[in-house]
Amino acid sequence: VPQLSVIQAMAAAVTGPSRDLDAAKEAYTKGDVEASKLAHAARAPEKHSKVGGHLKSIVYGGLDGIITTFAVVAGAAGGDLAIEVVLILGISSVFADALSMGVGDALSTKAANQYALEERAREMWEMENNPEGEIQEMIEIFEGKGLSKEDATTAIMAMSKNKEFFVDLMMAFELELEVPSEDDNPYFDGLVTFCSFVCFGFVPLLGYVVLYSIDLGDDKVTILFIIACCLTALMLFVLGALKTMFTIQKWYAGGLEILFFGAMTAAVAYLIGLLVEEITGFGEGKDCRRM
Repeated sequence: VPQLSVIQAMAAAVTGPSRDLDAAKEAYTKGDVEASKLAHAARAPEKHSKVGGHLKSIVYGGLDGIITTFAVVAGAAGGDLAIEVVLILGISSVFADALSMGVGDALSTKAANQYALEERAREMWEMENNPEGEIQEMIEIFEGKGLSKEDATTAIMAMSKNKEFFVDLMMAFELELEVPSEDDNPYFDGLVTFCSFVCFGFVPLLGYVVLYSIDLGDDKVTILFIIACCLTALMLFVLGALKTMFTIQKWYAGGLEILFFGAMTAAVAYLIGLLVEEITGFGEGKDCRRM
């Protein structure tokens, strides 16, 4: 089978890929070249999960929610504080930090999108008023990528006939910016981050909320903290495993990765709480100790 030329490859990118994406991913994971060829030969429109586009917000929001809340729980446990203090600090921290994370995600995404769109407008203006200069810039960039001057010129001249596509190409290769899609909503990204933070961040507090009024004896605080540790560890692993649905990482590797780093962070929070309690003696006050 003859190798695709640069122009043919770019034309395929414009018209849109046609392959069995799931089969292609599986072939890559197994290192099966023949299966990869069959997947690419399948004449089926390639579909990408829209959830994957919000994966960063889900993962970072959820991970930050779990670790932030459990850090409060661990710090309070290390400081020997009462259950009521854990609940007050934990619940207020969940919603305050979730709001902060959500707003920050929305505003940062909005700012990045606005910057990209402004740069695209500038590139479009330059393309309309000085197409020769823009074309020459792209030829030089493609030469820098390893193409010969002849191939780079042929490819760029062909692609420059489609002005919209060519400007997007300049955004990617010249400015290394991604043009936001028309349905990209930064406030929805912020909402995803907020919801993920709250849902995952509330997990370490579940035991304290559900078992608050139940008599578990003198070791109630210790039992609730152990429950919080177990729930947090479980959800950290689940979050890491869910992340691998949109990556090539093994589910157990993703789960263990986030579990390890989350546990390290929680351990630091516990030790800091223990250290502060030892230095200040704050936990010795009757109104803040175990109840």
